[in-house]
Amino acid sequence: MKNQFLFCFLLLSFVGFSQKKVLQTKFISEKIEIDGKLEEPIWQSAAVASDFIMFEPDNGKPIPENKKTEIRVLYDNDAIYIGAILYDESPEKILKEITQRDNFGTSDLFGVFINGFNDGQQDFQFFVNAADGQADCITTDTNGEDYSWDAVWNSKAVITDKGWVVEMRIPYAALRFSAENKQTWGLNFFREIRRDRFKYTWNFIDSKLGTFTQQTGVLEGIENIKPPTRLFLLPYSSFYVNANAAQKTYGTLKGGLDLKYGINDAFTLDMILIPDFGQTKYDDQILNLGPFEQQFNENRPFFTEGTDLFSKGNLVYSRRIGGNPINYPSPQANEEIIDNPASVNLINALKVSGRTKNGLGVGILNAVTEKTFATIFDNGTQQTRKEVVEPLANYNVLVLDQRFRKNSSIAFVNTNVTRNGSFRDGNVSALVWDLNTKKNTYNLAGDFKYSYVNSIEAKKGINSQLNFSETSGKFRYGVGADITTKDYDNNDLGINFETNYYSIYGNTSYRILNPTKYFNSFNARINTYSQFQKETGKIQSNNINIQINSNDKKNHYFGLGMDANPIETYDYYEPRATNRFVIRPTKIGGFIYISTNYNNPFAIDFNPSYAVFDEVGRNSYGFSIGPRYRFTDKLSLNYNFNFFRQNNNKGYIDSINDDMNAATPNTIVFANRNVITYSNTLSGKYALNSQMTFNIALRHYWSYAENKNALSLEQNGRLTDFSGYTTNKNSSFYSWNADLSYTWWFAPGSQVSVLYRNNAGAFERNINKEFTSNVANLLTNDALSHIFSISVRYFIDYNEVKNKF
Repeated sequence: MKNQFLFCFLLLSFVGFSQKKVLQTKFISEKIEIDGKLEEPIWQSAAVASDFIMFEPDNGKPIPENKKTEIRVLYDNDAIYIGAILYDESPEKILKEITQRDNFGTSDLFGVFINGFNDGQQDFQFFVNAADGQADCITTDTNGEDYSWDAVWNSKAVITDKGWVVEMRIPYAALRFSAENKQTWGLNFFREIRRDRFKYTWNFIDSKLGTFTQQTGVLEGIENIKPPTRLFLLPYSSFYVNANAAQKTYGTLKGGLDLKYGINDAFTLDMILIPDFGQTKYDDQILNLGPFEQQFNENRPFFTEGTDLFSKGNLVYSRRIGGNPINYPSPQANEEIIDNPASVNLINALKVSGRTKNGLGVGILNAVTEKTFATIFDNGTQQTRKEVVEPLANYNVLVLDQRFRKNSSIAFVNTNVTRNGSFRDGNVSALVWDLNTKKNTYNLAGDFKYSYVNSIEAKKGINSQLNFSETSGKFRYGVGADITTKDYDNNDLGINFETNYYSIYGNTSYRILNPTKYFNSFNARINTYSQFQKETGKIQSNNINIQINSNDKKNHYFGLGMDANPIETYDYYEPRATNRFVIRPTKIGGFIYISTNYNNPFAIDFNPSYAVFDEVGRNSYGFSIGPRYRFTDKLSLNYNFNFFRQNNNKGYIDSINDDMNAATPNTIVFANRNVITYSNTLSGKYALNSQMTFNIALRHYWSYAENKNALSLEQNGRLTDFSGYTTNKNSSFYSWNADLSYTWWFAPGSQVSVLYRNNAGAFERNINKEFTSNVANLLTNDALSHIFSISVRYFIDYNEVKNKF
């Protein structure tokens, strides 16, 4: 009888977990103060969401009674309101580190996940931690969590003698939903008890399935709402003081406006007029010895916020907009370049994005950059002239993304760059698909892209890929292939390094779904990849790697991996000449990493690696070490040191062409070299409260390549000694960046930022190996550039202004 009862209980529990929970909300007309107290009587009449279930690590385990969680939801014509009581028998043990926005820190966490279309494809997630900090993001199964998206909403968290309480007001302007009289939304709640690293959700998230957003519950009861006009203005003003040894100190005053307008309940227009990106994070520049440009992160808010639609097909590299000019100036024999801008100014930009009730997503992004000139000086006439290096240009992206069956989508994407005059134009179109079986056990994804470049002569190319994978269970696998033709070129608005190849790849993995005696989590993965030159069939890349990642019972993370190139490959990119290649040797290497539990005041990350090549004396090794210390909930510092050394590395340094009309150079020169890289970073914060923080970010980087002897690339891809080459092609690049900042969110959506930044950098052919003198040379008045800036941004809600007047 006892066993029968236990079986029935488990069966009912499983059925309950597998079904979508439903929560009824209630309309209110009275005002609710967001103070974290839930004292208004209307809260007590609302339905309660409870019975949370563990997501990680012990998937499916009910939350204990002494940690029970009770959530209520109310709504009016302006917003929805969430009241959460999170019980904890030991409130003094609740972790509550104060951090900046979108940084959880070492804190307990509560979140609400909302899908206004209930289509299982995209969640708007809002988090509050126990230190009263906010975070928000857009989440899809394909792209994961995007914390660059920011909304304006109110919240308050208060620790009590029974645990902690969260109260939230999320305006409809922060959400997307259809214009139905009766709304049905996807809904889930999330709680993390940080000291245990236990994560719970209201509606059960089965980790056996390869989806998160489709396993939500349902919110019902929102009816006949009349959302107000969604019009928000964000005027800003910034003052900059610039100083360096080459020019006098000068000040610059800037002002501009961001605008957000709700075209309807589902579509939003975002626009920037006279943009100001002066306080964005600095770029982590490196010594780039390879044949391809360095790819930088996008740090400008307009191009990072809410851009999930524009990531379809991976066609948009937004750093092209306002990036380097397309042309390099062409001085004559008696001329020299005295001013060549490194970037192009952005005049304005806008984007429209949203989704209809039938699941059709529409995205339009448009930006205009100004005509840009280089200045050239004639040494003979002593006159200067201007040369256009970038004409007036228009950048446009169109996305049509149809979702269906709550877990699949097909999208059309077009990017277009039109430059005024006879300069290069580029257009790329793509069909992108992401198809899942009804039970989310298998996935078929891929795309077909066509590029057209109108320059001196028209160029057309194709890129396509197809991938099939199993996405559920302990054992999973995937296989795929792709092809890129020689003339495929999406680099006007995208970024692409390799063309004229086809490849095949595969992977298989194993993971535990519930903790074992020794591990909270464990997964192992094997990946294989082979790439072939399309015209000759020669193998350009061949790689096998194995990775193991684990999390033990004390929440320390451990991992190791092995990486091998088991056969010689033909590199068609490093020689930087048509139809030339260099043969790369076989290689095998490995790494380990250790990351101790960040809950502890002191934690450390350690990651050594080593690789050996099938060439005499050729190897590489390095390590990174990152101690971090949390002095108090307000003060913390993180330091990271990286060292990497490549012995007898072989790489391109020069081309010699005796016949200027020849299609390829007579001699391609490589170097046998040692490459050594150091980098130091320090970041930290002191938080007065969840709205005010002082921040520090320092980075020192030094990398040099010391050539031991020159080599000539033969037609068969082998390298031979080239004793007649004597030009100094050593490379040494070092840089320094320092940001000291203060931020104050003095009202919802409104911010004061004060920033002091200094930076320096230099590239040299002569290598000075004295580490301390290299650092000292960067930190002099002659080398450093200084910027001090104050920026004020104020969020204006049209409805609040209208009501006041």
